[in-house]
Amino acid sequence: MSKAGGGRGCGSSVPQRAPWSLVAATAAFCLVSATSVWTAGAAPMSREERQKLGNQVLEMFDHAYGNYMEHAYPADELMPLTCRGRVRGQEPSRGDVDDALGKFSLTLIDSLDTLVVLNKTKEFEDAVRKVLRDVNLDNDVVVSVFETNIRVLGGLLGGHSLAIMLKEKGEYMQWYNDELLQMAKQLGYKLLPAFNTTSGLPYPRINLKFGVRKPEARTGTETDTCTACAGTLILEFAALSRFTGATIFEEYARKALDFLWEKRQRSSNLVGVTINIHTGDWVRKDSGVGAGIDSYYEYLLKAYVLLGDDSFLERFNTHYDAIMRYISQPPLLLDVHIHKPMLNARTWMDALLAFFPGLQVLKGDIRPAIETHEMLYQVIKKHNFLPEAFTTDFRVHWAQHPLRPEFAESTYFLYKATGDPYYLEVGKTLIENLNKYARVPCGFAAMKDVRTGSHEDRMDSFFLAEMFKYLYLLFADKEDIIFDIEDYIFTTEAHLLPLWLSTTNQSISKKNTTSEYTELDDSNFDWSCPNTQILFPNDPLYAQSIREPLKNVVDKSCPRGIIRVREESFRSGAKPPLRARDFMATNPEHLEILKKMGAASSIDAEDGLRFMQEMIELSSQQQKEQQLPPRAVQIVSHPFFGRVVLTAGPAQFGLDLSKHKETRGFVASSKPYNGCSELTNPEAVMGKIALIQRGQCMFAEKARHIQNAGAIGGIVIDDNEGSSSDTAPLFQMAGDGKDTDDIKIPMLFLFSKEGSIILDAIREYEEVEVLLSDKAKDRDPEMENEDQPSSENDSLNQSAEQITSSSQEVDLVDQKSPEESSLNSQPESLSPADTDKAASVSPSEQISNPMENHEITSLDGECTDLDNQLQEQSETEEDSNPNVSWGKKVQPIDSILADWNEDIEAFEMMEKDEL
Repeated sequence: MSKAGGGRGCGSSVPQRAPWSLVAATAAFCLVSATSVWTAGAAPMSREERQKLGNQVLEMFDHAYGNYMEHAYPADELMPLTCRGRVRGQEPSRGDVDDALGKFSLTLIDSLDTLVVLNKTKEFEDAVRKVLRDVNLDNDVVVSVFETNIRVLGGLLGGHSLAIMLKEKGEYMQWYNDELLQMAKQLGYKLLPAFNTTSGLPYPRINLKFGVRKPEARTGTETDTCTACAGTLILEFAALSRFTGATIFEEYARKALDFLWEKRQRSSNLVGVTINIHTGDWVRKDSGVGAGIDSYYEYLLKAYVLLGDDSFLERFNTHYDAIMRYISQPPLLLDVHIHKPMLNARTWMDALLAFFPGLQVLKGDIRPAIETHEMLYQVIKKHNFLPEAFTTDFRVHWAQHPLRPEFAESTYFLYKATGDPYYLEVGKTLIENLNKYARVPCGFAAMKDVRTGSHEDRMDSFFLAEMFKYLYLLFADKEDIIFDIEDYIFTTEAHLLPLWLSTTNQSISKKNTTSEYTELDDSNFDWSCPNTQILFPNDPLYAQSIREPLKNVVDKSCPRGIIRVREESFRSGAKPPLRARDFMATNPEHLEILKKMGAASSIDAEDGLRFMQEMIELSSQQQKEQQLPPRAVQIVSHPFFGRVVLTAGPAQFGLDLSKHKETRGFVASSKPYNGCSELTNPEAVMGKIALIQRGQCMFAEKARHIQNAGAIGGIVIDDNEGSSSDTAPLFQMAGDGKDTDDIKIPMLFLFSKEGSIILDAIREYEEVEVLLSDKAKDRDPEMENEDQPSSENDSLNQSAEQITSSSQEVDLVDQKSPEESSLNSQPESLSPADTDKAASVSPSEQISNPMENHEITSLDGECTDLDNQLQEQSETEEDSNPNVSWGKKVQPIDSILADWNEDIEAFEMMEKDEL
C-alpha cells in the first residue's frame, strides 16, 4: 500500500505472505469507506478551489525548479538569495549538512519523479536526458551514505519506475532502455564498501571514488552512526535488487536491520539514537520518533508493505507498542531513556517528528495522529512555520526552518484517511505561508529564524522532491494524475517504488526471528483493514472533536501539565517530587530532598534525574534570556518587495527595535567607509540608513559619526570576506565602555555575504530601500502585483555573478574590536545524518554549542507563570547578593549530587544533540 493508498491497518491478522494485490485492494476499499464517512458530515472544498490551489502548487514548483535549472544546474543545490549554485568546496563548509552534496546534480535527480506526479512529462524526459548526459557518480567526494541512498539512489529508482511506466503507455520515453537503473546499480555498488564492518552496520560516510578506509578516501575512521542512518536502506536496496536481480543489495540492508533489531533494549523494546558500528553499543541512549531514529520505524512498516515479509511488521508492531507506551504523551512525543523509559530524556521536540502522524495513519491509529498533527499545526499558526525544535510549553528552542516537508506529508495522509476538508485548509495555509514568507525572486529560501522571518541562502533538494509532491496530491483528484498512485509506495524522500516488486526476484530467504522476542497485546493489532465504525464513530465530527481541545493548547494555556507525571513517582500520601522551577537553595527542606534523591529508592533516583535535567535547562534558559535575539534587514524596494530578509546581529546600544517601530529608509555608503571619523559625505547619508565597514574603531564610535551626519540608522558590514550567518555565529555589538545613551539610532550587523547582497543591489539598482526590524514584516500586496518574476530572476542573476565567496573558514573570534561580544546563531538543519556543529565563540568565553545557548522565546505572551517565577527568584537573589548569579547560587548542589556526574554528562550530550 502506498502512502497515497492510505494502507492504514497492517495488523497481525494480515495473512503471512498474503498476495499483495489482495492486501492493496482491501486497503483501497477501506480508504473509500473512511472518506465517505467524513464527506457525509463536512462541507467539502469546491473542486474549483482545489484546482486553483493545485495550479498554485504547480506554479510554485516551476518557480523553484526553473530557478534551479537556470541559475544553479549542474550544481547540487540552488542558493536562492544569491541566485547561484552551491558547489561542494566552493562555499564555506556547513559541516555535516554538506555531506548530502556529491557533485551529482542532487536537486535534479531528487526531482525526477516529482515532475511526473505533477504531470510534467516533457520536462521529465528532458531531465532524464540531462542526468544521463551530465551526471558523474565517480567524484572524489565524501558523502553521507544515508543521504545519498534516500536522495540519489532513491531518486534514480523513482525516475526509473515512472520512466518504464510512461514507456508502457506509449507516448513518452520510447527511447528509454533502463539507463537510470544502470546508474542506480553503479551507485549501489559504490555504497557497498560502507557495509564492511563486523556488525553489518554501514559507515556513515563514503568516498564515491575511493570507498572507505583508504588514505585517499578521507573517511572510514568513524565509529558511530545514527539508527536511522543504518536502518533507512531496505526500500531502496531491496528495490535495486528486485529490479536488477542482484540480491547483494537487499542482503546487506537486511543484515543492518537485523542487527539493529537484535540490539534493541529488550526490556523497553526501544532503540537509541546513536550506535557504535563495530561493537553495537548504544552511544546515545535516548529514544524518540524524531531526528536520528524516525525513518527506521517508517522503513520497518514499509518494508513489510513492499516486500511482504511479515517479520518486518512484527518488529514494527513491537516498537510501536513501546512508542505508545513510553514516548507518546498526547499530543506530545517526548524522548525517553531506553533503559529507564518512564523518564523523559528532554523537554523539547524536533520538527522531524512531524512525519509520525502520517505513519500512524498507515498503521491505522488515527486518534493520536489527529492529536499530534493538530498540536503541530497550532505551533505553525503561531510562527508561520514549524521551528526546528520547540519545548513542551511550546517555546522556540531552535528557530530555523529549512522548508521541511514532514508536516505536509502527515497532512496529506490524514486527508486521505479521513476525507476531512479541514486538512485541505491546512494545506492551503502551508501554500500561503510559503509564498508569503519563503518565496524570493530566485526560488524559495529556508528560514534562518522563524521569529524574525530572516532567510538562509539555502533551498534543499528535498523541498522539490517532497513538499510539492504532497501538496499537489493533497488537492488533486484521481483524474489529475496520469498514473495510478495507488500502485506505488513512497520512500522517506517521497520517491515512488512500484508495489509489484513484492513478487519480483524473491530470492532472499525470509526467516522469522521476531516472535520469540515479542509479547504483545494482540488487541492493538487485530485488524488488517480497520473497520471505519471503530476508527471513525458514526459522528462525522469525530476528528473535530479530537482537535477541539487542542485549539488553545499553544495560544492560551501553559501545557507543562501535559507532560505526564509517572504513576510510579507517586506513593500514597507522598508529596509531589521537587521540581527545578520551585527549588530554592536557601530552603533546608529542599536541600534535604536533594540528599535523598538517588539513595532511597529507584523512584527517588528518577525524581533526581528529572530534577537535574530541569535544573540544567533552567540555568541554560536564564543565560539565553540575557542575550539579544537576532534582528532582520528586509529589502523592500524593487525587485525584492520584502521577499529577501537578511539575518542581522543586534547592538547593545541605540534604538531597541523590539520596543520601537521599525526603521525604514534608503541605504547609502558612508565616507570614510569605516565610519571611524567625521563623515565627508553627510548629504549622502542624511535621512538614510548608512552602510559602514567593520573594523579600526569601536562600534559606538561609528554610530555617533553617522548619527551626527543625520543618518536614521546604521548597518555595519563585516570586512572578513566570505563570512556568512550560515556558517558563523552572529555578533552582538557592544558599546565602548562609556555611556551610550546619546546614541538614538538603530544599529545592526551583517556578515560579508549578507552585506554583499545589499551592496550588489545598490550597484544594480542604485536606489535600495530596507527595513530594520526585530521581525520581518508582511509584503505589500500592491508592490507584489508590480513584481515580474522573469525580470527579477534576470536582474538578480546579474547581481549574483558579482558576489564572491571564500571557502576559507570564518574566524569566529574577533581580534579587531575587543568590545564585541558574540550572539549565537541558529544551528544548521537537523536530520538523521546532518547536524551542523558550528560553534559560537565569545571573545571572553570558551567555545559553546549554539544549540545549547540559543534563546528560547515564548510562543505567546500568556504563558508567563514560569517566567514570572524565574524573574521573582532572580530578583530576590539579586537583592540579597547582586554579585552572585543564579548559576553560582546552585553550586553547592554539585557536591551533594557528585554521584550523578554520569547522568549529568548524558543530559548535556542530549542538549547538544550530537547526532
